[in-house]
Amino acid sequence: MRRRASRLLLEGEMSAGGLCRPRRPVEGGSRVCSERKSKAKPNGKKPVAEEKKVYLEPEYAKSRITDCEFKELVMLPREIDLNEWLASNTTTFFHHVNLQYSTISEFCTGDACQTMAVCSTQYYWYDERGKKVKCTAPQYVDFVMSSVQKLVTDEDVFPTKYGREFPSSFESLVKKICRYLFHVLAHIYSSHFKETLALELHGHLNTLYVHFILFAREFNLLDPKETAVMDDLTEVLCSSGGPGGGGAGGGGTGAQNHVKER
Repeated sequence: MRRRASRLLLEGEMSAGGLCRPRRPVEGGSRVCSERKSKAKPNGKKPVAEEKKVYLEPEYAKSRITDCEFKELVMLPREIDLNEWLASNTTTFFHHVNLQYSTISEFCTGDACQTMAVCSTQYYWYDERGKKVKCTAPQYVDFVMSSVQKLVTDEDVFPTKYGREFPSSFESLVKKICRYLFHVLAHIYSSHFKETLALELHGHLNTLYVHFILFAREFNLLDPKETAVMDDLTEVLCSSGGPGGGGAGGGGTGAQNHVKER
């Protein structure tokens, strides 16, 4: 396959040891959006103080499985087509996020995670008819994985044969996938970091998050408003002083050279 060579650049980000088999996705819809919960209770009382964010503690935030410079790794190589680079990396991120989630999936149940929540933000699924669906976190993740899997295995969207062209909507579809994957990563941090810590996989999670965020910034694939819910984590993990970080500011300097905002 054409993307085999570029996939090699991403090997080593996830260690096979101790990881579970990825969840099998189920059939789901194709659109998603988020709505923010009110931080004040209906009775006017002050909200309960937020639980301490363990993932921000320095001893855990500094954990990585590699010290490579992801800021350089995500940049488009001269000899690689932009769409090929986006396709290869997006597909790999999908598999890595799916694998990372599988390690804590037994803890992410309908009872434990009755909504797809990330801090004060709750996400709803919209089915193919545009109907808003309130679902549990595991249901939402299954919808996400199913939807993304359909896209990355569709030859008309992610062509793998020589001579096949990428669709004109490819960039917007990649942005859609990145938005989905961000929701899953954010939920792992927000609701299942303690389990990840107990499994000693927080280094894998941090490395994946940094790589994913810096790649998305380089090509303007995520709206800053979408990722604002995890700005504190991004600041800590992607600061210029952190291992593999690339600065805590906006998109990469080369972003405008590759992709125009739509």
